[in-house]
Amino acid sequence: MIFEFMKQHSAEFPVEKMAQVFKVSRAGYYKHISSTETVTSQYNSQLLDKIKLIFKNNRGVYGSPRVYEVLKKLGEKCSRKRVAKIMKNSGIRAKSVKKRFKVYDKACKDLARIAPNIINQNFVAQGPNEKWVSDITYIQTHEGWLYVAAVMDLFSRKIVGLGMSDCIDTKLIVSAFDQAICHRAPQSKFVLHSDRGSQYTSLAYKQVATNNKALLSMSAKGYCYDNAAMESFFHTLKTEHVYLCNYQTRKEATLSIFEYIEIFYNRQRMHSTLGYLSPVEFEQQVVGGAKNNGE
Repeated sequence: MIFEFMKQHSAEFPVEKMAQVFKVSRAGYYKHISSTETVTSQYNSQLLDKIKLIFKNNRGVYGSPRVYEVLKKLGEKCSRKRVAKIMKNSGIRAKSVKKRFKVYDKACKDLARIAPNIINQNFVAQGPNEKWVSDITYIQTHEGWLYVAAVMDLFSRKIVGLGMSDCIDTKLIVSAFDQAICHRAPQSKFVLHSDRGSQYTSLAYKQVATNNKALLSMSAKGYCYDNAAMESFFHTLKTEHVYLCNYQTRKEATLSIFEYIEIFYNRQRMHSTLGYLSPVEFEQQVVGGAKNNGE
């Protein structure tokens, strides 16, 4: 305790003077300091090995907050600041590529086809199959554009439906929606939110949605925040994965994106909004826990 006090105040008082006051030897103090620094150095080295393994196992996309959360789950007792410092000193940084490019689909001008904004930026759901959101994005390949439509369950942020094609048409979004219906089999009415693009306002899409108990909701014109959850997902998909790849063909891109979403995003990647659980883990804990409690 005395040596630690001396160490903490060594910038304020001479070590020799403090040693005299506390009646301890300077040699003992320096031996203690040397021993402490050796233990700290060894611990940091061991921690670095664990950080490198976690970083590698999560495709190099985890920054210090998520690495710290994994360490906590493993029972490691360390501070988030220490993890951040070790990663910074070792040059370990999350892989992320940003590009300023976006293609916009033409919004429907027929107001009769536009559904009201039921979601109204309330992206919280109390249970599965209560609120779904959908959108389309564009992936560049050397063969041409690959169009990706996705459906997300807002309860767990899980991607429950996925469609990919070289054509941006109603068939694309219907295929994603059909996949979501097949996977989730909702038993009651639910909200299905999207923008007001021509595909989502088509009569064919509306009919399919109605036949499957979906109540359509649509964003305001040109207001991306009304579908922020999907915008966030596509941003993550591109900056953490797509922009790090160089797709030669649409087939290559399709397989790569499917693998990222199904294997990593849904089942492994931590989400801060879910208490640093993956969507699958969140559903297993919340839904599974409710069933075990007889709810």
